[in-house]
Amino acid sequence: MLVELLHLLVTPVPFAHRRRGHLRESVLLMSRGRRCRSAWAPHLAAARAAILDACDGLPQRRVAVVLGSGLLQDVPLADLAARFARVDLVDAVHLWPARLRARAHPNVRLVTADLALRIDRPDPLAALCGGADVDFVVSANLLSQLPILPLDRPGFVPPDLGNRIVRAHLDGLAGLRARVCLVTDVEQIEEDRTGRVTERLDLLHGVRLGTPDRRWTWDLAPFGEATRHRRLIHRVEAFLDWRGP
Repeated sequence: MLVELLHLLVTPVPFAHRRRGHLRESVLLMSRGRRCRSAWAPHLAAARAAILDACDGLPQRRVAVVLGSGLLQDVPLADLAARFARVDLVDAVHLWPARLRARAHPNVRLVTADLALRIDRPDPLAALCGGADVDFVVSANLLSQLPILPLDRPGFVPPDLGNRIVRAHLDGLAGLRARVCLVTDVEQIEEDRTGRVTERLDLLHGVRLGTPDRRWTWDLAPFGEATRHRRLIHRVEAFLDWRGP
């Protein structure tokens, strides 16, 4: 709790992002990642491998942009920094562990942006990664996260908001000239200790992505993390050269 409180107090973050809950969600995710380090390890390794394989064979390696960089657990930062002239890490919040890792690479830049709030623009990602020198873009386990806070806000929430947010991000990615690597969880499965599925949750709000290049499962919340006799498993899909569904 003391570590979490310290991050809440000392992390530089725009007031609007703090008010919307981005900082709190980032700190909670960091804490869960520490508790579930062993359970998460296969997922994080698979995500890093997909990202590196996706950028193989690029004719130019000028700028790489990572959307949803988070704590960089699923991002092979050192490898990207060695392969590209510049790497932009984009997220609503950059906690200090990520900031310190980024500082080790002179060609890595932190960019603060709330991607979920850009759905009303015709091309939401153009300003962040639509430049002529951007050769590689990663959406790193971000897509399913974008609707969470907007859907939790008080007041009226349009029933199709989650779907619109997911589609806006995908449309933005499909419109980029750069090669795009899309890694996202698509479904949450709740199981009991007998292996019986007790609940399924569509994390992409009805949007279907097509056939992925790779798929795996992520033991997000092992038994005892969320509840004693239930665990949460996410199905994850990776597209190494995303061009739209």
